[in-house]
Amino acid sequence: MYTNKKFRILFLALLLVGMFVGNLCAQEAVTTEEDTTAIVEEEAVVVEETIQAGGIEAFARKIVGSGLVDLFIKGGWVMYPMLILVIWALATSIWKIISLRYAKISVHDFLEKLLPLVKEKEFDEATELCAKTRGPVASVLHAGLLKANKGPEEVEKAVEHAAILEMSFLEKGLIALATTINLAPMLGFLGTVIGMIQAFEAIAAAGEVEPTIVASGISVALITTASGLAVAIPIQLFNNFFVSIIDGLIIDMQTGSEKLTETLMEAK
Repeated sequence: MYTNKKFRILFLALLLVGMFVGNLCAQEAVTTEEDTTAIVEEEAVVVEETIQAGGIEAFARKIVGSGLVDLFIKGGWVMYPMLILVIWALATSIWKIISLRYAKISVHDFLEKLLPLVKEKEFDEATELCAKTRGPVASVLHAGLLKANKGPEEVEKAVEHAAILEMSFLEKGLIALATTINLAPMLGFLGTVIGMIQAFEAIAAAGEVEPTIVASGISVALITTASGLAVAIPIQLFNNFFVSIIDGLIIDMQTGSEKLTETLMEAK
């Protein structure tokens, strides 16, 4: 009887221990499974990011060529702000080409249509013609014609005020190009300094001077310097081209305003 009771107690104890150990093993298995799932997810994210980076790099190689992409990678982190400057300057240049192309008109033909209307004091028709004509010249003369009934002095003031506004619009975007022209060589020079630091650190680590030791640092220095100049030079050409067009438009505005004032004085 006592033996059976003892056996039952031992059996219950073993059963309880078994249940406890089973629960621990189950929790451990769940934790291990969660950790494994987390690791797999992390590896999947890393693989996905690698694939995306590889896709971007492959796309860049198709667009600009493998040689330029290799140079960009070798140039180091300085190339990234330089790339931002390139995108900013190119977008500004495209916008300036479109806006200045829209602003340019044949001033001679426009004045041939406008001045006879002003001589006949048909100011409403002349104002409507200016409103329908694109460009800063028409906008400036339109502002002057709105004050035609108040005398030449008011016309001149209106024309001057409108011309200042049009000039500010025409010069918009040139600051972005000037910033790129100035910063790109400076970033290139920064890359040069970084490359030389890398070269001297390699010499210090090796304890001797060999071409292969300093080649990597010197390569970074030359790539960034060349990149800075390669960005600044064409943007400088674009900037000069835009400035020349803007100067021509300013001369057209001055010519149109003078002709308008003279015609109004004759029509008095």
